[in-house]
Amino acid sequence: MTEQPDATSPDSPGSINGDRLKELRSELAGLQTEAASPALSDLDTMGTSELVAAMNEQNRGVPAAVEQASEQIAAVVDAVAERLSRGGRLLYVGAGTAGRLGVLDASECPPTFGTPPGLVVGIIAGGTQAIQKPVEYAEDNATAGARDLHDISVTEADAVVGISASGRTPYVIGALEEARSRGAFTASLACNHDSPISKLADVAIDVVVGPEFVAGSTRLKAGTAQKLVLNMISTLAMVKLGKTYGNLMVDLRATNNKLLARSQRTIQHATGVDAETAIRALDSVGGSVKAAILVVLTGIDPAQAKNALDEAGGFLRKAVQNHG
Repeated sequence: MTEQPDATSPDSPGSINGDRLKELRSELAGLQTEAASPALSDLDTMGTSELVAAMNEQNRGVPAAVEQASEQIAAVVDAVAERLSRGGRLLYVGAGTAGRLGVLDASECPPTFGTPPGLVVGIIAGGTQAIQKPVEYAEDNATAGARDLHDISVTEADAVVGISASGRTPYVIGALEEARSRGAFTASLACNHDSPISKLADVAIDVVVGPEFVAGSTRLKAGTAQKLVLNMISTLAMVKLGKTYGNLMVDLRATNNKLLARSQRTIQHATGVDAETAIRALDSVGGSVKAAILVVLTGIDPAQAKNALDEAGGFLRKAVQNHG
């Protein structure tokens, strides 16, 4: 749990003097994420249909902004996949909306890709309570960012992605500095060019979406851009690690009835068998979709399927080729 700075801490809001406040206002004034769009100055006079149309129009530019960062995103995916393949972790660090998006992406990896909970981790300023409600001034505490990375024993085997719409969040800066000092791979995800966190990153992803629909509300376009990029980082790294067969989720965990039904359909789609055969194959290998597909496609004994997959490094396509 992140502690709050005390009144004498350099990170304490109470210790900021007038000169620092003036400097901070100057910093924020130059950020696109803080700008107000003149085209939306009459927003509060629009009818509902106009508002919907205007917001949709604003959102159209987000995928294009993400596309501009494709080369950097690909570099981060490769670096993350390499570290995960040798036992490292993917650690997302952020505050507020950015932190919540990191926690969301991390929490969805186990059911989607069958990963252990500690492989992809979301770390948010203020601790778990900040997922549901703001924790005052937590994002301003660089010391806490460094401490939270220290507390989870970040190493050179890990990949750390610092997320901040402004690119200047002190908590994220502290975390990235700690990660760098320990030799971890570092990446930044910001919505302004040449931000402080980009200077601490091995690879900087700048997705500049411009002024928000409601000025300064970075849960909107900036948040959408961050979600798209995080989707890419985790999903594409998992593809490179053999967590899919084609575009099918073959390492998913059937933790509810919907996922159990999806497991059955996945086996049918990959092999062309009927539902009953898919269910029997799934039962024969203890619920492993990947192993069930291997059994159906190659005829391998179910008891040998796990070893065959291990020999193929977890890549189903390679295992099928080895035993086909």
